[in-house]
Amino acid sequence: LQETLHNHDSRMPPQSSYKALEAASDTKEGNESTPKQSLHKNWPLISAIIIYCIFSLHDMAYSEIFSLWAVTPRKFGGLSYSTVDVGEVLSISGCGLLVFQLTLYPLVEKYVGPIAIARAAGVLSIPLLACYPYIAMLSGTALTVAINFASLLKNVLSTSIITGLFILQNKAVDQRQRGAANGLAMTSMSLFKAIGPAGGGLLFSWAQKRLDASILPGSQVAFFVLNVIEAIGVLLTFKPFLVETQKT
Repeated sequence: LQETLHNHDSRMPPQSSYKALEAASDTKEGNESTPKQSLHKNWPLISAIIIYCIFSLHDMAYSEIFSLWAVTPRKFGGLSYSTVDVGEVLSISGCGLLVFQLTLYPLVEKYVGPIAIARAAGVLSIPLLACYPYIAMLSGTALTVAINFASLLKNVLSTSIITGLFILQNKAVDQRQRGAANGLAMTSMSLFKAIGPAGGGLLFSWAQKRLDASILPGSQVAFFVLNVIEAIGVLLTFKPFLVETQKT
């Protein structure tokens, strides 16, 4: 058997390879020891989380009010729907939302950006919610078509806002901090979502006591308060409160 010959480059002494390894190790340790920016001092992240919490509060309150309003008798400004009818409306909205998220949203976000989507969706949600009390005046096929379209559009707009804010939160920090940033966002959002159902129920109960009010009677005041929360969230998406970073 022939012996294998090992040729070593005599021009590079062994000490050079050791020094190169030590230099690479020092560089790696230096990068790992680089101090991270405090999440609480990262204003682009904190501002995105605050807006995210406001819209989450709005969405939870809307979900509670919508279900209560839909099953309320028509003489009290509701739709007189059964729980089965409400479930069908929400199912149709969910299917449409899935199609939108998988097909249209990525294309729109690519061209206009997450902030523009959140602003546009918030602005469009305001007149849409204002129409809800008047949808209750319809009946038959017109009511079915109107409430399904309104519910689908509202859920699409709400999800577009939340998805855009998720993107902003992850852009505001580097990759090493994204886990902690998302944990902070989820914790803050959970607190606001816990308030949403109770607040929505109290708001709708108070609205039912104002059926004979001269200004915003019945369910109109409930949807008006939702619009106020939505408007606050939209206003906060503008500078100087919300600042988009270019980190990836």
